[in-house]
Formats: sequence, structure tokens, C-alpha cells
Amino acid sequence: MSAQTPIRVMIVDDHNLVRDGLNLLLSTYDELNIVALAENGEQAIDLCSQVEPDVVLMDIVMPEVDGPSATKRIITTYPDIKIIALTSYLEDDMVMRAINAGSVGYLLKNVSAPKLVETIKAAHQGQATIDASAATILLKVSQGPPALGNDLTEREREVLALMVDGKTNKEIAERLSLSPGTIRAYVSKILSKLGASNRTEAAMLAMQRNILSPV
Repeated sequence: MSAQTPIRVMIVDDHNLVRDGLNLLLSTYDELNIVALAENGEQAIDLCSQVEPDVVLMDIVMPEVDGPSATKRIITTYPDIKIIALTSYLEDDMVMRAINAGSVGYLLKNVSAPKLVETIKAAHQGQATIDASAATILLKVSQGPPALGNDLTEREREVLALMVDGKTNKEIAERLSLSPGTIRAYVSKILSKLGASNRTEAAMLAMQRNILSPV
């Protein structure tokens, strides 16, 4: 891209103040050309064929057609358009929907103007920019849920092993030189961590999932 060719940007947000504010802010940058404002995803889809944006700043939660749905439809028809999710939301499902739909960026609306402009330029070059908090969510989701029982403490694993052996709370207390009340507390924590409703279910889970295998 030559220095004389500004990046064509469309702003999509259902709040007038946000749209107008972003328009006013980004219009001060010579390297950007705001070609359209849309108040929902449906309008954004319709405008793409008319204004041919290079980059779209896309809100996520909007009426009629939301951001991720609009993103997927736009990219399917116009694969060269780069879309940046610009939102106030940081819930796991929001982040995943936006990225899975094809967004090359995910930023929160408290982003600084220089960072936003930098992200628009990067998106135009096909480079992804993800807010640090959103990146943490993506990493967590990609790793999947932790293995059942991996959050058990060493003492809880000892108690669980004795539960698997069929020991009563009194017998476990005697074996570990602890009070029955302390053992009851450990058992309660174990059931909670394993999502088990009773001792028998906890013992079965321990055997079925190899929870007591060396970690």
C-alpha cells in the first residue's frame, strides 16, 4: 500500500455515541478513511458491497444481526475484508465466537487511539492483534478443561485413596492421625472437586479416571 492510499474503514456499532466518537477520532488520522458507519450487522453486510472497506471495526452485541454472525457472512462473501472485534465484552463465549467467525483482531473499547490505529494497520496487512485478556481466554479454551482431580491436594489424594479402599471416616482419621471432623471436611472438599454426590461415586470416579495415578 502506498503512503497516499488510506485504509478504508467501516465502523459498526449500535450506539450512536460510540460510532460518532470513533468516526471523529479516527478521521483525524490521514492514513485512515472512514467510508461508512453501520448500526447493526445487517446494515454492515449491505454496506460492504457499496463502500468496499478494507477493515471493519465490528461490535459484538447488536440487534438484528450480531457481530460474529455478520463477520462470518461478510468474510464468506468478501474474504479480503479484515474484521476487528471491538467490544466491551470479555466473556469466553464472546471471544470464541468472534475469533471463530473470522475476526483478525479482538480489542476492548477502552483501547487507546494509537493502539487502535496500529491494530487497523496490522489487520490490513493480515496480522492478528488480540487483547491480552482475550488471548488468555483463547489459550485457556485451547488447552481444554483441567483433568478431573488435578486440583486435589496431596492430603486430599491420600484421603481419596483410603475412600477407594472402603475405609470409613473413623478409619481414615485413625490411619492419618487426624480427627473425624477434619476427615469429614476433606471428604466434602473431595466430593466438591470431583462433582460427586457421595463417597461411592467419588471412589468410582477415582478408579475410572485414574485420578490417583502419579501426576
